[in-house]
Amino acid sequence: MTGPAAAAGSIRRSRDVPMLVERARGGDPRAVARLITLVESGDELLPEVAAGLAPYTGKAQVVGLTGSPGVGKSTTTNELVRQLRARGHRVGVLAVDPSSPFTGGAILGDRVRMQDHATDPGVYIRSMSSRGHLGGLAAATPQAVRVLEGAGCDVVLVETVGVGQAEVEVASLADTTLVLLAPGMGDAIQAVKAGILEIADIFVVNKADRDGADATVRDIQGMIALGERGPGQWRPQVVRAVAVRAEGIDEVASAIEKHRGWLVEHGELRRRREARAAAEVEAIALGTLREKLGSVRHGTALPALAARVADGTLDPYAAATELLDQLDH
Repeated sequence: MTGPAAAAGSIRRSRDVPMLVERARGGDPRAVARLITLVESGDELLPEVAAGLAPYTGKAQVVGLTGSPGVGKSTTTNELVRQLRARGHRVGVLAVDPSSPFTGGAILGDRVRMQDHATDPGVYIRSMSSRGHLGGLAAATPQAVRVLEGAGCDVVLVETVGVGQAEVEVASLADTTLVLLAPGMGDAIQAVKAGILEIADIFVVNKADRDGADATVRDIQGMIALGERGPGQWRPQVVRAVAVRAEGIDEVASAIEKHRGWLVEHGELRRRREARAAAEVEAIALGTLREKLGSVRHGTALPALAARVADGTLDPYAAATELLDQLDH
């Protein structure tokens, strides 16, 4: 559709954004879903969505949950939602699921496992497809967190996809990062290999009723003791839990609150959020730059420069500088 009709449609959709934000602020789950869909699709209205949400963001505690497949992340998240609701918090959950290799969509396993909260107006659960994005998160996760913050969630839980050692990206998104382990899965060794010791604020040894739980706890505590930290620095907590029986979840929630208190007291919360905002701004800027480079690639400038580099009449650094100069015009 082109011409006046398309322009009218664009204006109508643009006017929809403040209404959607207002409805999301009022707790309308359909408005929240629509906003996250705009975020995931990279809609042209995304800048307006971000501008509308900006005054309401930065207040929620963002908690990341990561760990190897099979440690019980979804069950722990489900019970943690229940515990946080009992403490009077409004909770949002972003559960990043593996992508379908055929459609690119999410498998929606976490939505199925969290049906206990489906009728609770104080809980919003959204599955997001990783769409091949490495690090255990979807590329749109930071903006989706902003939507849930804007919708009035006090706590936003971000559960990673569960792909193993690459899942450290969640630490750059969360105020508090939980790493889940389970006895008998070799997770203590995996933690050393993956560098998870550096990203974990709280270790949760789930399925702690199994044989080997004591050894897992000792291994993690031993690794924590070996880590270098200065006076006043946070020492990662180790909490035992049996999520399928809701055991230890109260202690997990208390550890999260304790860590938030430490973050505020030491100014670390502000530092982490500024770092998160910087990464977000950089990602948006790089995305815009890639779009411009794509338009250049299909033009004549890049092929002409490439020919000169191939002929040896121009070096690649000078060619790159010339290309960037052309992008500024």
